[in-house]
Amino acid sequence: MVLKVDVPMSLVHGDADEGYGAVVDAFRRNFAEGREVGAACAVYRDGAKVVDLWGGYRDGSPRQPWTENTLVPVFSTTKGVASLAVAVAHARGLLSYDAKVADYWPMFAAAGKGDVTVRQLLSHQAGLPVIDRPLQLADLAVPDVLSSALAHQRPAWTPGTRHGYHGQSLGYYESELIRRVDPQRRSLGRYFAEEVAAPLDAEFYIGLPSTVDPELIARIHGFTTFEMLLHMGRMPLPFVLAFSNPRSLAARAFSNPRDLGKVEAFNRPDVHAVEIPAANGIGEVRSIARLYGDAATGGKALGLDAATMAALTQMAPPPRDGARDQVLRVDTSYSLGYMKPFPRFRFGSSAGSAFGTMGLGGSFAFADPDTGVGFAYAMNRCGFHLWDDPREVALRDALFSTVLGEARQRPDPHRR
Repeated sequence: MVLKVDVPMSLVHGDADEGYGAVVDAFRRNFAEGREVGAACAVYRDGAKVVDLWGGYRDGSPRQPWTENTLVPVFSTTKGVASLAVAVAHARGLLSYDAKVADYWPMFAAAGKGDVTVRQLLSHQAGLPVIDRPLQLADLAVPDVLSSALAHQRPAWTPGTRHGYHGQSLGYYESELIRRVDPQRRSLGRYFAEEVAAPLDAEFYIGLPSTVDPELIARIHGFTTFEMLLHMGRMPLPFVLAFSNPRSLAARAFSNPRDLGKVEAFNRPDVHAVEIPAANGIGEVRSIARLYGDAATGGKALGLDAATMAALTQMAPPPRDGARDQVLRVDTSYSLGYMKPFPRFRFGSSAGSAFGTMGLGGSFAFADPDTGVGFAYAMNRCGFHLWDDPREVALRDALFSTVLGEARQRPDPHRR
């Protein structure tokens, strides 16, 4: 059951540069109006941290405060962070987005997938949102077992003709791809830790090490499927109806292994420990913003080149049969492991360059290269929106009222 607590304003902390006070006000208002248990928000602008806020309780039941160093599970917001690892591999020449996946992973060609490109896979067009072979949580830690299940999966549609949100499977495919192209044969979690997180001093994990103090980790206060049905007006109705049918792609995309079928399973230490690169990332919100902040300014610290950055910012070529998402059941738009803005989900300063991913319950992070902004928000009280959770939108709107206001006030150097 989703928890509600009264959070004293003395537990809301952080700071912001001059001009970003509206973001602080929105963050505090979320707590004052009883919408949060614990949360954090951070913004990088032109490579510098300009907003760093946190507050409330990392665990609302025993009232344990959220601290400056609290780590929070961010569900599918993990996808965007994980896809930076793939982008780094691309910039280093380890893979091409337009190559066939089977060029790197021959077994992948089974069951009619021989012509699937890396671009199609990362853009949710490969028809692989579901894994039919039943898996146990422990299987996720055995690369050859998981690899076999992925390789033999038959697409749910002809690749390239449709797209549909690969809610959990995307990260497994990305990890196997990294394992195949990395000379050290590292999993995505290890590759990310050593090649992405370490250079940027980012406190974010895909597969939580046993050395991390469990007292740092926020507890997720989730909801049941029944509660989701009670709030179906907040999620697209076609998705809610599909998710309620256990045979649908929407339900099956999130139910293997069965351990992951309940939101609060993501509080379990054994779930924290395995690598689920599409769903179980845990870290500091400011670290997520730092990663996206670097991507928003060209990716220099990450080692991204102009070709990789251009690929990330471009919308994927639309699938042949249109934009209707076969899992989320609404029209969507993707790039290489990321959401792109679309009519029902607008973010960034324009639809041109922004890219990011949202997470279950309300978390969201993105890069907006047009303004040099890297934004991240995460919470532990789950809301009922697929995207545009009102708490996050209030922060994002406050940020861009400042950012775009500055742009309007700057003199045009080309005008005389």
